[in-house]
Amino acid sequence: MVAPSLDKITSFTPPQRTLMGPGPSNINPRVLSAMSLPVIGHLDPAFAGMMEELKVLLRYGFQTKNPLTYPISGPGSVGMENCFVNMVSPGDKVIVCRNGVFGGRMIENVERSRGIPVIIDDTWGEPVDPNKVEDALKKNPDARIVAFVHAETSTGCESDAKLLAQIAHKHDAMVIVDTVTSLGGCPVLVDEWELDAVYSGTQKCLSCAPGLSPVTFSERAVDYVTKRKDKVQSWFMDLNLILNYWGNTARTYHHTAPVNALYGLHEAMVMVKEEGLENAWARHTLHHQALKAGFDVLGLQFVVKEESRLPQMNLVTIPEGIDEAAVRQELLNEFNLEIGAGLGPLAGKVWRVGLMGYTAQKESVILCLSALGSVLARKGYAVNAGAAEAAALKVYAAQK
Repeated sequence: MVAPSLDKITSFTPPQRTLMGPGPSNINPRVLSAMSLPVIGHLDPAFAGMMEELKVLLRYGFQTKNPLTYPISGPGSVGMENCFVNMVSPGDKVIVCRNGVFGGRMIENVERSRGIPVIIDDTWGEPVDPNKVEDALKKNPDARIVAFVHAETSTGCESDAKLLAQIAHKHDAMVIVDTVTSLGGCPVLVDEWELDAVYSGTQKCLSCAPGLSPVTFSERAVDYVTKRKDKVQSWFMDLNLILNYWGNTARTYHHTAPVNALYGLHEAMVMVKEEGLENAWARHTLHHQALKAGFDVLGLQFVVKEESRLPQMNLVTIPEGIDEAAVRQELLNEFNLEIGAGLGPLAGKVWRVGLMGYTAQKESVILCLSALGSVLARKGYAVNAGAAEAAALKVYAAQK
């Protein structure tokens, strides 16, 4: 891309898109409005009160009573690194489950924390195999942690977090869990499943702007970190320091918090509370079912088996002879509709269609089916005009 001339640069106005890729999702207007409120100091008593409310709201979102539940100043990737740098000491053995891109990033984090990863690989599009985790823990009784992705964004596959945590705890290991794509879109039950260190993101099913990462740590995890004899390698993410800012009511300055972004997350979580978590989960499932009905009519096959399929992240195989990148480009240029490409071994083979947060609504589903059908028809793919949309509408009608 050629650098623009300085004298031609003016204020930026983004196009209006319908975001149905792997994230971010569209932001609810209430959240955008909240982010435009006047900035106040990050140690202002009014801001401190908002922080306390935000912690309560996030506990509701995670379904936990963990006192240390707060948003990290940075995207989900920072939440991931936060969990690993605090929980993994040099020489620690960590069982890492990899069934997609983000399990691979966990391995990288273990290595950078100078831990020893024991890697369990599963086929992309399939859940983590509990039997493999059990076998790995038996062969590595000194493993301290099991790390896995609950909802793998690169495949749209959900793993059984409750069962994997049970297996880990049976072998006296803690768990680190990625819920970036699952929080707010399907059940995440931190206390019931006894999860130890959990991170997520704001830009997906929470309908908030990118740039914050909600995390929650069990009392057992906090106890381990506070008793570490070595320093956590990251000053910014050291829980021992963060506890003095997010953990206590009498706060000590740690960093300049992203005040307006936190306003947005507060409003997003208020909206989650107003809708109710169970209703939010049901909404994502309903729109997934409608989208699936349309995709079935279009002849698009899902990659993940139904029992492990995420409603908020839909992977379908690309019809033979179709240029997948050209289709995505035409959807963006002509319909202002974004869908995602495949990653890793799925690159060029699948589309990733997100139904997350504010994007999970009937209008998005009908637009996607209509636009995709139109573009595919122009490419010579047999499409019965209007049939996919009709199938989706039939699903909606059945819910009334």
